[in-house]
Amino acid sequence: MPITIAVASKNPVKIAAAKVILARAFPDARFVSAAVSSGVREQPWGDEETRRGALNRARAVLKEVDADFGLGLEGGVMETPVGLMTCAWCAIMNSDGRVGFGGGLNMLLPPVIAEVLRAHGELGPAMDALVNQQNTKQKGGAIGILTNNLSSRQLAYEQLVAMAAAPFVTGFYYN
Repeated sequence: MPITIAVASKNPVKIAAAKVILARAFPDARFVSAAVSSGVREQPWGDEETRRGALNRARAVLKEVDADFGLGLEGGVMETPVGLMTCAWCAIMNSDGRVGFGGGLNMLLPPVIAEVLRAHGELGPAMDALVNQQNTKQKGGAIGILTNNLSSRQLAYEQLVAMAAAPFVTGFYYN
């Protein structure tokens, strides 16, 4: 019987990242998605709040959907000595409560964006305003825009999904 993986978002970028990576490990997997609360601020601030948001999403989607795995992805920002940077986390939880984490994606944000975020703005709308587009976070995101498409939000999230999957694809190392 194929496993079911529930992605804790309706954002097509997050769903695609989960499918691209986890279909390699679980070729017969069925993917479903549901919008659930992260339990953190709309714009998570700091690595820990962002990680907590990903975990909360993974846990919440498992309560909402009958699935073998719940996957939460959360993007945030964090202050560093060099300026405001992006950060992101993926949490994958199985139905037994075992969790895998993948985190990182630290990219320096331009001063004009950092200023908006420090005034309690959100990265998605700030990027939309910067490039005069709508809903960039459901496309290439800040990563795509600021790298001139050398990377994208989906490609970056794929790496986090792969890291978070480690305990489930090489469990013998984690037991």
